[in-house]
Amino acid sequence: MKNIAPAVFPPNGIGDTKPDNQAVLDWVHEIGTLTKPENIFWCDGSEGENEFLLDQARRQSVLIELNDKKVPRSYLHRSNPNDVARVEKFTFICTPTKEEAGPTNNWSEPEETYAKLHGLLDGAMRGRTMFVIPYIMGPPDSPLTKVGFEITDSIYVVLSMRIMTRMGTVAVERLGNDPEAEWNRGVHSLLDVDPERRFICHFPQDNAIISVGSGYGGNVLLSKKCLALRIGSYLAQKQGWMAEHMLILGVESPEGRKHYVVAAFPSACGKTNFAMLIPPKHFNGWKVTTVGDDIAWMQVRDGRLYAVNPENGYFGVVPGTSYKSNPNAMKSIGHATLYTNVALMDDGDVWWEGKDGAPAHAIDWRGKDWTPDSKEKAAHPNSRFATPMRNNPALDPDVEKGEGVPISAIIFGGRRSDTMPLVFQAFDWEHGVYLGATMASETTAAATGAVGQVRRDPMAMLPFCGYNIGDYFRHWLEVGKRLTNPPLVFNVNWFRKGTDGKFLWPGFGENMRVLKWIIDRCEGTGEAVKSPIGWLPGPHDLDLEELDVEHKYVIEILGIDHEDWQKEFAEHKKFFDSLGGVVPEELVRQREQLAARFSV
Repeated sequence: MKNIAPAVFPPNGIGDTKPDNQAVLDWVHEIGTLTKPENIFWCDGSEGENEFLLDQARRQSVLIELNDKKVPRSYLHRSNPNDVARVEKFTFICTPTKEEAGPTNNWSEPEETYAKLHGLLDGAMRGRTMFVIPYIMGPPDSPLTKVGFEITDSIYVVLSMRIMTRMGTVAVERLGNDPEAEWNRGVHSLLDVDPERRFICHFPQDNAIISVGSGYGGNVLLSKKCLALRIGSYLAQKQGWMAEHMLILGVESPEGRKHYVVAAFPSACGKTNFAMLIPPKHFNGWKVTTVGDDIAWMQVRDGRLYAVNPENGYFGVVPGTSYKSNPNAMKSIGHATLYTNVALMDDGDVWWEGKDGAPAHAIDWRGKDWTPDSKEKAAHPNSRFATPMRNNPALDPDVEKGEGVPISAIIFGGRRSDTMPLVFQAFDWEHGVYLGATMASETTAAATGAVGQVRRDPMAMLPFCGYNIGDYFRHWLEVGKRLTNPPLVFNVNWFRKGTDGKFLWPGFGENMRVLKWIIDRCEGTGEAVKSPIGWLPGPHDLDLEELDVEHKYVIEILGIDHEDWQKEFAEHKKFFDSLGGVVPEELVRQREQLAARFSV
């Protein structure tokens, strides 16, 4: 059988810098004895190491170098067609009891799972290089920062981790020599990329992750969803902080008043677009800056929430990204970017659906000829970019601030074609937690499964909460008790459709109009109308000047249909009931109060 990841043989001075921490050395020796690699490559994150690995990746056809004039220092990777998205059905939380994993996770007994995985890993790296990647999640001086080590036999993983994390010496120094220090142990092997032997397993009590049988980013960049959210949320609950699937952005008025907001959207709901929003001309003088586009780690200090972005890069969905939808993302991915599963143009540039001007001919994400007449898409719907956050022209100047940035507002949102108005505000923190706990979205291609179904996705954490969801809700409620100056909580929906099936709201940069109202509410100047679901802006409370949307559509998108909402809170009850009694009493009471407000 063909070796899909042949060993690489670096020159002296590359791949040979071992850390001093004995616990790390013992663990690497243990995994090496199990997997039996040809050699071990100790990553240090240096430029020389990166150049060597890029050269090896080209030679092995793991990467295709793109036209350096069109997309400087950028590459294309094609994953196996059976391996293109996160696989929730093969993702497990392995806790001593099923109750600890809770009703929303796939549970697997730890000892049995270790035995099964070790069986799959036995000799799995024969003829391959075992890479050891030290990395940190979070700014180097943040009290929230976590150290991880990932072992992998994939060059693609090493090169992606260099973009997505602060990798190498910085992590070794942060860990130090204490064998008792906290760090995450992550093991990944491609095996033979067989879906039948694909498992992504988390062991929260051991601060460990094992992923086998996949080469797709979301399953194998163990720093991201695996550590930053699934293990991170478990550690956060134990240690009194929060690990959330949220973007972080700064918004500054022409007068210099600055606020930071976090926002939770399920994958492919415009999260990156919102994080990199460019205000329309009408908002001349306003600035929006990006702290993070996907994950927020938050702590309580002096009665307020402060957030850091644990990541070092962006791993975004490519289709639909254009200079019209997200100019800052286009500038970010215009150089030093690693693309996965997009189309390759004849001139060595890349293309995807939604990018300006379809080429007459390209090679699609499967490596086949493509023309505009082809039935198949040129780029996979879940094709991705990995790009350093430093590429972002709107990067916030405080992105490396270890103590984090103070949060004025929390926004929840999803893709809903009906029911949910454009924006509304929760009455208080507990009501805000209820909004997050019951949020729902129409499914997309970011995870395998049916597309277009409405599913509940609490705080956009359904696939990422690493412990019992009832305890997670309880943790949110407990954090609220520690906040003397809590963020205001809002719900948004850019995706409401009219009776003709068309979107009522233009979205993208025009979302600044909603953000401005949210900031006005935080400053105590924004007007609102009390409704059964929360505080709603009236049509004249939003700054709609120079917006090309008919007034009747504005009325419709801010409206509440009582019949729709009767169905909605019935669905809330159904969802809570499906969790089998783990929902905190406070949230059950919130649902009853919502129903009562509609019956008045």
